[in-house]
Amino acid sequence: MRNSFDWTPYRRSTVGFDRLFDFLENSGSAENYPPFDIEKVADDHFRITIAVAGFKEDEIDITAQQNMLAITGRKAPAREGEERKLLYSGIATRAFERRFQLADFVRVDRADLADGLLTIDLVREVPEAMKPHKIAIGDSKPTLVENGSKQAA
Repeated sequence: MRNSFDWTPYRRSTVGFDRLFDFLENSGSAENYPPFDIEKVADDHFRITIAVAGFKEDEIDITAQQNMLAITGRKAPAREGEERKLLYSGIATRAFERRFQLADFVRVDRADLADGLLTIDLVREVPEAMKPHKIAIGDSKPTLVENGSKQAA
């Protein structure tokens, strides 16, 4: 199903939101394998859980780039003499790639694989210089006002 909403009027009246509009335009992906959950654990802590039944740790690759998290899975080919004769195959072990767009200052904290679930913990760490500060008015030297106390900038 193709997204039919036109974002052009919003692109013309905003600056710096290109990635957001690109994400919205391309978010209509029909691929839903493997299934996943995204959970907010705390204000700045998130968890992605992906069902990867049948995959081993060495068959899953997690790559974190700037604002992008990519998880790929590829089953290793069966070694000689290990081939199985399945009567029914209901566990999907086909290759996959899942991509998640990450917000600024979000980093991967850890990843675990247990009971067929890949769990990836994400943490948002905003640098101190990027946090909001109140600025005092009228001083000849800039002074930051935080928590009621003045500090020289």
